[in-house]
Amino acid sequence: MKGSKKRLHVLGSALISLSLLMGVTANVAQAASPEQSIPRVPREQTLILDIDGGKVVTPDLWNPLVPGSRRDHGFHQSMIEPLFILNYMTGKINPWLGESFTPNAKQDVWTLKLNKNAKWNDGKPVTADDVVFTIGELCLKVKELNCYGAMNDWVKGVKKVDTHTVEFTLNRPNPRFQLDYFSVKIWGGINIMPKHIWEGKDPLTFKNYEKGKSPVFSGPYKLVSFNADGTEFIYDRDDNWWAAKSGFKPLPAPKRLIWTWAGPPENRVALMADRKLDSLMDITKGAFDALKAKNPNVIAWYKDLPYAVLDPCSRTFELNTTLEPWNDPEIRWALNYAIDRDQIVQIAYEGTTSKSRIPYPMYPPIQRLDKLLESKGMFEKYPIWEHNPKKTMEILEKKGWKKGSDGYYAKGGKQLSMVITTHEAFIEKQRIADVLVEQFQAVGINASHKKEAGQLWGDNFAFGKFEARMGWQMCGSVSEPWATLNTLNAKWIVPVGERANGNQWRWKNEEFSKIVDEMGVLPLGDKRIDDLFVKAMDIYFRELPVIPITQAKKLIPFDTTYWTNWPSDDNKYAPSWTWWQSFYDILVAIKPAKKAS
Repeated sequence: MKGSKKRLHVLGSALISLSLLMGVTANVAQAASPEQSIPRVPREQTLILDIDGGKVVTPDLWNPLVPGSRRDHGFHQSMIEPLFILNYMTGKINPWLGESFTPNAKQDVWTLKLNKNAKWNDGKPVTADDVVFTIGELCLKVKELNCYGAMNDWVKGVKKVDTHTVEFTLNRPNPRFQLDYFSVKIWGGINIMPKHIWEGKDPLTFKNYEKGKSPVFSGPYKLVSFNADGTEFIYDRDDNWWAAKSGFKPLPAPKRLIWTWAGPPENRVALMADRKLDSLMDITKGAFDALKAKNPNVIAWYKDLPYAVLDPCSRTFELNTTLEPWNDPEIRWALNYAIDRDQIVQIAYEGTTSKSRIPYPMYPPIQRLDKLLESKGMFEKYPIWEHNPKKTMEILEKKGWKKGSDGYYAKGGKQLSMVITTHEAFIEKQRIADVLVEQFQAVGINASHKKEAGQLWGDNFAFGKFEARMGWQMCGSVSEPWATLNTLNAKWIVPVGERANGNQWRWKNEEFSKIVDEMGVLPLGDKRIDDLFVKAMDIYFRELPVIPITQAKKLIPFDTTYWTNWPSDDNKYAPSWTWWQSFYDILVAIKPAKKAS
């Protein structure tokens, strides 16, 4: 007990460590400090979830606007509420803090109406003043904030119309303004901060944390405690939650939420096997089979193969295009010819996914675009799936690289090498990188794989301090092509060493960017979009700045021992993403498996 106390950090008290927690059967948390105890909550009233991105390096940072801040440890899933949530199953944008968001005929003025019942967890109302402050005083003025790039790109001004109405005037028409930035289309969105808490604070240094108090947000849970090493966070239900009081949403069933990180996959699988984890982040098929054998209450999206659900962020091999020789499109194509995607699917995914030829998720609307490219002969012109090591070597040798006695290519006394980095918590991308390393080694490129801590990996990407990586950062589109293409827009480029808010690969093609900008102002469904898409993809394939690898299938197990009504293929009320801000749809839907005691 004493050893545990030394490593715990609590809001005015101490938090039971994960190892101690696992030894408690009747209660998830118990008093670990004589100063202030944490109320005991029975296991059957507690929801325990795996942290997506591993341990949180700065656990006392509750400012979601600063670069490097984390939200996937329960922060934006239980405390920060979005304005709207895109329902993948229906395609509709559903209201949350926002009631409606409508454009004028030109789509360059958007009017937001807030839910009049919405309140912050300190009892003060959520109003237009909060929106105007967040967008006008923070996002539009403070260059270093996460929301600065997107809002400055689009928003000319924002003003209060009345207590619950805000008007956004845009720099140019944008039919996707609500969808892309305020509707939790992918992972999260731009969130509103309470003016009465943030006003007068330096938004770059403000941690939004005061010992002994939960940060002020509007969600159904309040922060109770967290530990100093960033591996465990506890939230308790706020029974005064505005949405339940007003009848807008039901009060969530779990009285307590615990987000925890137990380290390597085998540790986390063992916790779920022992019924001490209700939701587990993406695992391999082999691990899932072993888990099911030990805990038959575990389910996934599908009952049978492939088990996994299609993630909206396809997997891509990404290069820093400011570095030689990766700044040469022909060299990037040489790398592509060295890649055997079928082997990646079989080895890295154990057959639970499919290969990609465009950097999009293969949802039905995107399948139409894929077929459009095929009908235009795009994949004959650019044989993206061709695995041809001979072509790889021919291109390298044409460029002056010569293979030495060590089996590696070199030029000017410099060996052709590459370091592929991955996020230390993401086993899926690590497994792909390991296969890529072998495939590149086989053609004479001295490739290696390096795992980096999550925050470092993200910062290195943003600042251009990477060579190659396995990622998904072209992620953006789920139903139309523009958002993914816009990630490569030249307007986002900043010098290496400065934080980029987009196009972190720093690939510059003005013709491509002009097409993307032209596409971006057209209404959704406009017939001109298809032609522009084909033209943009012709440039993309010619230069191949980011190389599509596979579709992303997320095998996310849920334990039904304590909680039921998880989303699945048979129960499609929401996607099964527990690390997204859209988790609120799941949170208000899950039910106790048995009567709580």
